[in-house]
Amino acid sequence: MAVTPEERIADLGLALPEVVPPVASYAPTVRSGDHVYVAGQLPFVDGALPVTGKVGDGVTAEVARDMAARCALNGIAAVRAEIGDLSKVVRVVKLTGFVASAPDFTGQPGVINGASDLIGRVFGDAGVHARSAVGAVSLPLDAPVEVEMIVEVR
Repeated sequence: MAVTPEERIADLGLALPEVVPPVASYAPTVRSGDHVYVAGQLPFVDGALPVTGKVGDGVTAEVARDMAARCALNGIAAVRAEIGDLSKVVRVVKLTGFVASAPDFTGQPGVINGASDLIGRVFGDAGVHARSAVGAVSLPLDAPVEVEMIVEVR
């Protein structure tokens, strides 16, 4: 019997959080046909950002990588809220990660691997995705990372 994404999340010792309410004028997800577009997710834990600041200036790449994984977990929760069952995910198509970076920090891909690796562990082959990892001067609420996703569903 195939293991479901929800079972994989539990096996990782994680639990899907409640969907984070929007911090501005947007929807957490929009479904268009067979695709769910997930708005940028910040690394909220219980409604708060556990870390703020710039990566390479006060926030280490390792901590930011963990925060990127949290962003992905929050995004997965938003997908589940939209479709009801993560087994309906056909493929994670695209992930875009933003890293609030000190001027000389160039390790954005390694930071966003935190999100990509979690997506892969949860969805297996369906989690292999195209990706961008972008440095930013700042992100909302001084978050160190933000992740958005496009997911194909049935």
